[in-house]
Amino acid sequence: MNNIKDFKNLNQKKVLLRLDLNVPLKQGLITDETRINKILPTIKFLLQENSKILIISHVGRPKGKINKDLSLDPICKNLERKINKKIKIIYENIFKLNKKDLFKDTNDQIIFLENIRFYREEEENDPNFSKHLAGLADLFVNDAFSCSHRAHASVCKITEFIPSFAGLQLETEVNALKKVTTEIKKPITCIIGGSKISTKIGIIKNLIPKFNNIVIVGAMANNILSFNGIKIGKSLKEDGCEKIIKEIFDISKKHSCTITCPEDVMVGKSIKDKSKIKELNQITNDDLILDIGPKTINKIKDIIENSQTVLWNGPAGYFENPHFANGSYEIAKTIIKKNKSKSIYSVVGGGDTIAVINQIKAINDFNFVSTAGGAFLEYLEGKELPGIKALK
Repeated sequence: MNNIKDFKNLNQKKVLLRLDLNVPLKQGLITDETRINKILPTIKFLLQENSKILIISHVGRPKGKINKDLSLDPICKNLERKINKKIKIIYENIFKLNKKDLFKDTNDQIIFLENIRFYREEEENDPNFSKHLAGLADLFVNDAFSCSHRAHASVCKITEFIPSFAGLQLETEVNALKKVTTEIKKPITCIIGGSKISTKIGIIKNLIPKFNNIVIVGAMANNILSFNGIKIGKSLKEDGCEKIIKEIFDISKKHSCTITCPEDVMVGKSIKDKSKIKELNQITNDDLILDIGPKTINKIKDIIENSQTVLWNGPAGYFENPHFANGSYEIAKTIIKKNKSKSIYSVVGGGDTIAVINQIKAINDFNFVSTAGGAFLEYLEGKELPGIKALK
């Protein structure tokens, strides 16, 4: 996989840059700029090399139809302010665009194409659409790791028609994930949460043979407590997971990987309640388990202290209510402390986990924070991502 930095002379080259600028929008306002901030190094590098940048991205799921609420316009304006440079956005039909008509004004250095998912051909990985896109530039750069699990035209098929390279952010993401999948420093720990154990079973099964510890928290842990005969009251639980849980324990025994679950919990009668510590044998029928308790926090802290690498995906509790955010905050603080002493390598991913660390303004205190969602999870499952394969 060639990196764009390997290209010898980018001066005046037209670079088709695929980004993931799919940020949350509320009434046209961006509510989380993390994804925009992450691509700034690639933009700045290409500007420094005096290349002409043609940006492709998407917002939401317009399903091949124009939807003005999903325009890239607010994102374009946000990026303009961040780099202090004028950016042109083209609303015209992509099929009517021609390479020689782009960048006619010598002052144009960055041009945005409107939401690529306004074209049904994008998600169909259409070869003619890919070929047309490729014809608009001299080379293609994929800096959208988070879209690379999709076999879409502007991620996958396009590489057949134009010299193609990985962007700086994509390479950083892949290198970080290699440190928790193939180039591991042990002891290594995975802290995994979320509501459904069935959605994470692929990751858990793939990581158990490589990891020393798997710590299961959040609503996922309720399934395991219930499997072990512990009453969980009216807590969130996924049905029909007994076979999955038995499989997790069987594989972990085979590979000497320790599975850690809550030893005490914080409960409330509703998600808006205040928290109360309970031992596992004290949970009543009207209790909701909404966070891990102090004994569990201390156990997880000890595990992190004795780890050289940690992967964290999924909060420990219902952090939206501050009374049930302590478990997640304590996990974050322990990893950060180890990070500052350079005694751990930390990778964090998942929208809720990022929301937790944003709440304590700690997004820069981990070695790598992934905004990739599905691509992040599929990579951890050991799947080859179509967008990465295409670059090879």
